[in-house]
Amino acid sequence: MLIIERKDNETIDRALRRYRRKYRQTKVRQELQQRKQFTKPSVKRRHEILKAAYINEKNQSN
Repeated sequence: MLIIERKDNETIDRALRRYRRKYRQTKVRQELQQRKQFTKPSVKRRHEILKAAYINEKNQSN
């Protein structure tokens, strides 16, 4: 469970924004979506290879 302590001069909106950012960084939601259905290891590997190729191509163009 994430705990965000509100600072002295901080508004609720800022604290909520910090909480949401921390929540996104922990990737809880992404993991929940992945656990909804089973994906075979070969599909995961293929996805990682395609992602790496995309990132490599993106970096090559710069």
